[in-house]
Parts: sequence; C-alpha cells; structure tokens
Amino acid sequence: MRAILKATDLCATDPAGAARRLVDGGFTKRYDYALQTLSENPYDKWREYDAEDTIRFYALRMHEVGFIKSSPQKIIADGTDWRFLHELKRELKT
Repeated sequence: MRAILKATDLCATDPAGAARRLVDGGFTKRYDYALQTLSENPYDKWREYDAEDTIRFYALRMHEVGFIKSSPQKIIADGTDWRFLHELKRELKT
C-alpha cells in the first residue's frame, strides 16, 4: 500500500519523470501519451477522498441489486480497519 501511494504522489508531483520511467521501462512507447495521461489524472486526490464513504457507496449499490446480503454499515464495521491507511497518510504527509 505504501508503494502504491508513493507512486501516486510521484505521478502527481513529477508527471514528466513518471512518463519517462514508463517509456524507459517498456510499458509504453509514446512519451507524449503517457505524459498527457499522467498530467490529466488527479493522482493527488487520494488524500482528500474518504475511503469509508467509497466502501459505503459501492456496498449500498451491491446490496440494492442483490450481490451482497449484508448492509453497508455491517460491512464497514466487520470488514474494515482504517488504522493502516490513516498511519500512511500521516507518514506520507507532504
């Protein structure tokens, strides 16, 4: 999780460098497309989003269509532990 969040921070702060790494690593051949994609995506927004609200939203949608039986509140109460994410947010604070 730490590596993923550090990578998103890198894409947000240095999209040109990240695009160059994608090309150098052979993940894509077109630097201009990679740079445009990295520049236009809001990679720095992960700090602002509330993960619990996201789980609640999607769990409610799945509950409404019958994919899951549990309520969103039960899923959040029984299946989530946000301590690690909160600690990472503090650790990676810029």
